[in-house]
Amino acid sequence: MKKLALHWKILIGMVLGVLFALILVSSSWGKEKIEKFSVVEKAHWETQITEGSATQVYIEAKESTTYWTKAEKFINHWIAPWGVIFINLLKLIAIPLILASLIKGISDLKNISKFKKMGLRTIVIYIGTTLVAICIGLIIVNVVQPGNGISDKAKTELASKYSSSSSLGAKIEEAKKQGNRGPLEFIVEMVPGNIFEAMSKNGKMLQVIFFTILFGVSLILADPDKVMPMKRGFDALNEIIMKMVDIIMLMAPFAVFSLLASVIANTGDPSLLFALIKYALAVLAGLALMIIFHLIVIKVYAKKSPLWFLKQISPAQLVAFSTSSSAATLPVTMERVEEHIGVDKEVSSFVLPVGATINMDGTSLYQAVASVFILQVLWPEGLTMSNQLTIIFTALLASIGSAAVPGAGMVMLIIVLEAIGFPSEQLAIGLALIFAVDRPLDMCRTMVNVTGDAMVSTVVAKSLGKLHQPKAKNWDDNYEKVQG
Repeated sequence: MKKLALHWKILIGMVLGVLFALILVSSSWGKEKIEKFSVVEKAHWETQITEGSATQVYIEAKESTTYWTKAEKFINHWIAPWGVIFINLLKLIAIPLILASLIKGISDLKNISKFKKMGLRTIVIYIGTTLVAICIGLIIVNVVQPGNGISDKAKTELASKYSSSSSLGAKIEEAKKQGNRGPLEFIVEMVPGNIFEAMSKNGKMLQVIFFTILFGVSLILADPDKVMPMKRGFDALNEIIMKMVDIIMLMAPFAVFSLLASVIANTGDPSLLFALIKYALAVLAGLALMIIFHLIVIKVYAKKSPLWFLKQISPAQLVAFSTSSSAATLPVTMERVEEHIGVDKEVSSFVLPVGATINMDGTSLYQAVASVFILQVLWPEGLTMSNQLTIIFTALLASIGSAAVPGAGMVMLIIVLEAIGFPSEQLAIGLALIFAVDRPLDMCRTMVNVTGDAMVSTVVAKSLGKLHQPKAKNWDDNYEKVQG
């Protein structure tokens, strides 16, 4: 009997996760509210929104109780942890995978000029695809004009519900830190002061890549006879890590069930989500066009069938959709690109880790749509050609080095809005307008980011003659040999 392909298993898990959560949250048992926890709030000043204007109000000290439904409690306590375990497993092997795979890939080149050629092409193509994504986003949002479809009532409700969110406040603070960085701070942050500290944090992936490239180049330049044991050691480590990816992916269908159920259970007020349907559809239309652009490049340059390409990369796309993290998906992307598309490791091991950090096609497109949408609703006089050109430039720069984790797009958006002079007193209100649908759109744009990474690695491999017939490996290829 033929085994069911992994992407079908993951799709089934996603559909069942959504159905399970919808049935649970809509049942009479699931709707019952229970106490979550009690808190004592200190006296403080709070921003309140009335018909789009913000005012500071003094709030007396008080005790309050937070409630959640039985469905939310059950899913968050018994279902969601399995998705968290899966993401943690992928993060666990991300840094070792970059270390082993990139060192092996560079050392296999045996020629530094090849590495320079590959690096230059990779950066140029990534910048090019990001510019295309931003332009597609601006065209879509100017044609559809989703900001003209949101009512004053929906605007006030959204602003009231989300503008005081602690999550939103944290993102604004993070954006301010990013905005205060010097022009060369990005380069400074690439060079680690302590590689072991850098390897302990997935958010410092660029530092790990910098060290790994330096290590790999030094391995090429060193005496081959003396460093051969080290090279063989990294070859072996890479083989082990890739086998770990295969084993972890056995959990993928169950993990995406958990992740999607958690997203559905924790979704906000449906009526507010429907108020943003035109904006959400504009973003999704742009993301769909970006996927089509990727497939056209695959067909025209790489001479591969777009449907075949989608089939091979689909497990990575679905994991990206479920986790909203390019970094967490990186091990899966590398496995699919190398073993199922046929990209040589010496290409994929450089192109994909770099792409997970600087290639944000979906996120950059989202910046364009979201920023113009907010201008259409709150600051129509800011819709000038010069501001839209500034959006292109700022979104491109903000995408480089942006954290490949959930929610990073919101931080980038704040940087873009501040660059065009958006009124600071309306910033929280503007972000609140799109906060309700940010998570589902984040899932979609991460999927586009990962697709772009796979496309660029295929194109670079084709240009260097490093695209070969794929040979997939399974977790149990050597299982019979180790049985007692």
